[in-house]
Amino acid sequence: MTENEIRAIIDRETQAWDTQDVKLLLTVFHPDMVWPWPKNPQAHDPMDWVIDWGRYDTDRWGNGWQELFDTHKLVRNDRVIKKIEVSTEGDGAFAVVDIDTLWRDKNDHDNHWKGRVCKVYSLVNKEWKMIMQTGVLDYNDVMI
Repeated sequence: MTENEIRAIIDRETQAWDTQDVKLLLTVFHPDMVWPWPKNPQAHDPMDWVIDWGRYDTDRWGNGWQELFDTHKLVRNDRVIKKIEVSTEGDGAFAVVDIDTLWRDKNDHDNHWKGRVCKVYSLVNKEWKMIMQTGVLDYNDVMI
């Protein structure tokens, strides 16, 4: 059941991106959400990461996503869930998702989010919320 709930929140987030629905997107985030972002998809070392928007704030994050939606066309948004892991207690989870999301602005400049993300969730008042996500990282050239 819990794995299905995590899939459902990922699907809701995907639908929000697909429809550029800021209100729906904001329903995914925990009030303490933070979102570190690598400077580029090859920046695997967190020393090279930044936090542009700070802790989740409905107005700041909503306005930021609305600005993206108003200035860019969504060309594609392909997402594949690779793994879902739920804590033994059933109150924490993470999902590994490969994404290929391409935004294009009015001047034909691309903003391409392509790679792997880790979405971290917490169960709060019987509702799953994303509390953290890594930015998009490319693991093609990383030796494991």
